[in-house]
Amino acid sequence: MLPTQLSSGDATADRRADYAKMLAESGEPASAAELMEQALEVVPEWAAGWFGLADYRDKAGNAEGATAALRHLLALDSDDMFGAGLKLALRGAIDIPDQPPSRYIERMFDDYAERFDKSLIEKLGYAVPRKLAELIVETQGQAGNFRLAVDLGCGTGLLGTELTGRVDRLEGFDLSQKMLAKAGEKRIYQYLAPADLSLPPATSRLFGDDLASHRADLIAAADVFIYLGNLDAVFANVRELAAPGALFAFSVEDAQEAVGPRLGPSLRYAHSQDYIVATCRKYGMTIERSKPTIMRMDAGKPVHGILFLARTAA
Repeated sequence: MLPTQLSSGDATADRRADYAKMLAESGEPASAAELMEQALEVVPEWAAGWFGLADYRDKAGNAEGATAALRHLLALDSDDMFGAGLKLALRGAIDIPDQPPSRYIERMFDDYAERFDKSLIEKLGYAVPRKLAELIVETQGQAGNFRLAVDLGCGTGLLGTELTGRVDRLEGFDLSQKMLAKAGEKRIYQYLAPADLSLPPATSRLFGDDLASHRADLIAAADVFIYLGNLDAVFANVRELAAPGALFAFSVEDAQEAVGPRLGPSLRYAHSQDYIVATCRKYGMTIERSKPTIMRMDAGKPVHGILFLARTAA
């Protein structure tokens, strides 16, 4: 079956998909594509099947066929939980979207939640939460604990773990319920809830009857913007969350000289320092510190990024 474990609902099609996966893993993607085509003759509306077909055709060197499969998948799945639109954009088949589909991000991290910490820290040398927390502590100095910190895109709680002992209350928000469940196991957050940072404050679910605006003196987002693209919505949310003079700590993958968000082959977005400076200015924030860093390893190569500390208006 496909990586997402989404059944077609038909035993024959599922068996053919399983065989196709085995063929692809043994180095026969063209044969895998043929078998997946047969599965889709049985269940032509199976979105996950079209996702697999696009992948096998791509690995077999059939770029035109892969693009056609992705277009068909996007037509079937309006929520685009497989990120077909991002893949088509990289191929130049459609314009690059301002934001990745929220359903795609949610599904990806739901699938990844159980192995997230181990994969990132042990295999990819991931250290953004630690580095960002160190920068926050250096800036805070001896000023005492933060009254309330909000961890945006908290994931499994890697940044929250680094901030314990420096905050009186810690809230965490994430799009993935399974990531929130893993964060809850760490027992470091006083409040955890789902939220979609790509939406404006009125609909992002960061605010409610029991969650006031302008409440946080520290807002942090470690390795979150790579899944957001255009940052207007998240900066609007931060402006609404922040108490006067609050600190906003975040990281980006470095897009060098790119004018706006840049979508890479990893399907992640990178942002340039100029773009971040302009966005901070647009939302009434000033950058206090920025620091280049290595975010993680990817295929044996370092991923370059920038850590930022911005301050909201007093």
